[in-house]
Amino acid sequence: MFGSSPSLNFRFERIGVPLKPSDLTDERLGILNPACARLRDGTLQLYPRMVAPGNISRIGSFRARERPDGEIDAEQVGYALEPSEPYELRDAPGGYGCEDPRVTFIPVLDRYVMAYVAFGQSGPTVAVAISQDGLAWKRLGPMHFGESEERFADKDAAFFPEPIRSPSGVQSLAFYHRPTLNVPIDDRKRAIEFLETLPPEKREAIAIGYVTLDTVHADISKLCDVAETHRLAIPAANWGAIKVGAGTPPVRIAEGWMAVIHGVDELKSPDGEVTLRYRAGVIVHDAERLERVIYRSKEPILDPELPDEVQGTVGNVVFPTGIDPRGERVFDIYYGMADYQIGRGRLRLEP
Repeated sequence: MFGSSPSLNFRFERIGVPLKPSDLTDERLGILNPACARLRDGTLQLYPRMVAPGNISRIGSFRARERPDGEIDAEQVGYALEPSEPYELRDAPGGYGCEDPRVTFIPVLDRYVMAYVAFGQSGPTVAVAISQDGLAWKRLGPMHFGESEERFADKDAAFFPEPIRSPSGVQSLAFYHRPTLNVPIDDRKRAIEFLETLPPEKREAIAIGYVTLDTVHADISKLCDVAETHRLAIPAANWGAIKVGAGTPPVRIAEGWMAVIHGVDELKSPDGEVTLRYRAGVIVHDAERLERVIYRSKEPILDPELPDEVQGTVGNVVFPTGIDPRGERVFDIYYGMADYQIGRGRLRLEP
């Protein structure tokens, strides 16, 4: 459902690489896709996915400081999460662990809430952890979508910071997520061709889940119990034809709720090889009804263009996951570069 579209102008500029892998074992294969949050004392904390040999992922905890020249220094102070629960572990090729976190401070709970991908024996699923200080985290477990529902793989979860009424009229805590398709094709080119045969409404897309607020107030572990979930319809644009997924947590602006999301398109090399390209753009929801997307940027605000975005563990990928408000209409965006290191950019909403 689309509402009236506001006229919005965005300007995005890259402003550095705050983190890249070292030779340390726990991050040798990549340090990427970070969440971020301002702690209660105003300091900035980054929570990147750190990948060790064997594709074993942990979520680090880094204290970030901005230097006078505007660059970011980040110092590791520990781990937010290391894989330890059955839903984060598996004995099979391909790795396991805790991946791609997003962190939101939710004032009505007086808690930081981390949604992350737990990659265990049954595949990727969204799980939740909470913290009072943004440093020590307590797992609540995987999200539950109802006993009668068929389990689906799920990724790209991020909570809204304020309660909102669900489409059925219940005061709720809302979150993005992305149910993923099971594509039973190993060959990349054929898999892409299969995805392109699907009608738009069958391709992977953002969904919004709702957790009943009163239930969570009574028992915070119920933050994992999803009462409703609905696929989000968003306006067409010149990017994200194959699929779209959430990126940063949403933030409030005058026009509604804004988030930087990712979209995936086919990319053909000069020799005819078919790959995927991940790009980033902006959507804005109606302030009261999240199912109404009132704006989507016609073009991406961020394309993989730099050498470190084009080549890496997975090439042609920019993947936004962290957002840090720096002013009324100024935001720092933290994003993964080719699934290997972390970039930072500044997004401005201009008159």
